[in-house]
Amino acid sequence: MKAIKTKEEFYEVISSDKPVIVKFFADWCPDCKRMDMFIGDILEEYNQYEWYEVNSDEVEGLAQEHEVMGIPSLLIFQNGEKLAHQHSAFTKSPEEVTEFLQQQLG
Repeated sequence: MKAIKTKEEFYEVISSDKPVIVKFFADWCPDCKRMDMFIGDILEEYNQYEWYEVNSDEVEGLAQEHEVMGIPSLLIFQNGEKLAHQHSAFTKSPEEVTEFLQQQLG
């Protein structure tokens, strides 16, 4: 998973003509650390997609702009548009994340 460090980099990444998956997280977040323990297998399963992560404490304003109210959250973007958003309450297990990706990406 590639780290996005600036707003400019974020907007460049999401303008891709292919779907990209962006995880919003923070270093202090216990649910984010839990997700990190299982996300590796999901990354392998969905390795045809580009995966990125944004530390919402380091890149200020992006979480608010994209209605990320809780972390971790997974967002899917294509051509600069948000296609899907899975809020933090539904990212607590590998099954929930996989189900979201299957529904959105097939």
